[in-house]
Amino acid sequence: MLKFRVSLLSLALLLGASVAAPVMAKTPAVTTAAQPQIASGSAMIVDLNTNKVIYASHPDLVRPIASITKLMTAMVVLDARLPLDEKLKVDISHTPEMKGIYSRVRLNSEISRKNMLLLALMSSENRAAASLAHHYPGGYDAFIRAMNAKAKSLGMTNTRFVEPTGLSIHNVSTARDLTKLLVASKRYPLLGQLSTTREDMATFSNPPYTLPFRNTNHLVYRDNWNIQLTKTGFTNAAGHCLVMRTVFNGNRWRWW
Repeated sequence: MLKFRVSLLSLALLLGASVAAPVMAKTPAVTTAAQPQIASGSAMIVDLNTNKVIYASHPDLVRPIASITKLMTAMVVLDARLPLDEKLKVDISHTPEMKGIYSRVRLNSEISRKNMLLLALMSSENRAAASLAHHYPGGYDAFIRAMNAKAKSLGMTNTRFVEPTGLSIHNVSTARDLTKLLVASKRYPLLGQLSTTREDMATFSNPPYTLPFRNTNHLVYRDNWNIQLTKTGFTNAAGHCLVMRTVFNGNRWRWW
């Protein structure tokens, strides 16, 4: 039996093979013999083989989504087909939400666009996500417009982005919309590869230094989970958030 306690969950499971689910806002757990146990106010689980909704609880509740935002940030970067090996300068100058937010990553140091994507998806590094937006063709404002245009094209009718990190409470979505984002992510294999990387030693230049990073979803370290894509998030307003595509074979997995 699957057990989840998060504020926002979007889960895509491949049954025997896939399912999709989003969750938001804590409420008492729902328990039946045939359903997952989910302590959340908004959730949706979908079988990606059949597109059948397996579980839903207030799936159209609009809430802040925290760093789930970074999945859309990465998708928009890949849509632009920019060189992944291009070195980018760490730049947060157009992201006021970053003021006072601690990061080990040094401003104005450089790392490749692919590694920026890795740090944003695997470790939810805010400076990496902000920098990806700053180095977008047309600039930061064009990037935010592209995020919202992408959401609209995917039919995410209750989703809105104002910045690329998820720190703003005005980045909002629903469990149903996030399921659509998970379905779309199947067309971006690099997102799955980067988001499920367990750990990495990132090498920066100007000045040269290295930093270790680990995945924010501890389920990627468990051998009994076959996770194809994942993104976590947390802010006080959003609570704990999770979107995930995974293969599920009916084992009694539990995550709290």
